[in-house]
Amino acid sequence: MYKLSKNEAKFIQSLCHKKQRHTEGLFITEGVKLVEEVIQSPFTIKKIYATERWTTKRADISHLVSIISDDDLQRISLLQTPNQVLALVKIPIAPAPINLSNQLTLVLDGIQDPGNLGTIIRLADWFGIAQVVCSNDTVELYNPKTIQSTMGSFVRVNVVYQSLLELLQTTKLPVFGALLTGESIYAVTKPKEGLLLVGSEGKGIGEELLPNITHPITIPRIGGAESLNAAVATGILLSHLVG
Repeated sequence: MYKLSKNEAKFIQSLCHKKQRHTEGLFITEGVKLVEEVIQSPFTIKKIYATERWTTKRADISHLVSIISDDDLQRISLLQTPNQVLALVKIPIAPAPINLSNQLTLVLDGIQDPGNLGTIIRLADWFGIAQVVCSNDTVELYNPKTIQSTMGSFVRVNVVYQSLLELLQTTKLPVFGALLTGESIYAVTKPKEGLLLVGSEGKGIGEELLPNITHPITIPRIGGAESLNAAVATGILLSHLVG
């Protein structure tokens, strides 16, 4: 059994921080399901730390695995209840290019909560949305809470960060903007292609982006709630725009 050193444990824990992740070019995935998703994806795994119970199922990648004790896994885990395995995965040097034609692309402006971003990526995967474009001030994809919330969907959805103003100003496709006022989502004809723009939980869509929305849409409010969680709203919108 491999004995985890204090320095190694400290290094793994340092990957909780964005600056360290990008300095090292690594991020963390944890748990049986998530690590299995990464193993079967194009992502490159640098190292796996796992309990003996997990390693009996994966002899094919034994060269990547260090078998550690439950106590050592507890030391490096970011989860409240560690789940057999933790992997260090390489951050891709460059994301796959985006292609806006003949599909609906999800565009996110200023999403701050990592759990919300992860859930939105998972929703995109569910509804067959192949790419998500995020504003540069949206929370980072490789934040451990974001990765965990995707439940592995990040391996199938291309997530890129760029200036949304530039993107919206250069596209000729319809831009559906989620606003408090607009056409009811229940009356909107499903598009063959276009962009769905969703704003942050607190501020909504940035003022500078509003003139580029060609199709303002809304989820009609029946009760008294002031607003919807960004991920919940995205799920409702996609359910009526896709298919």
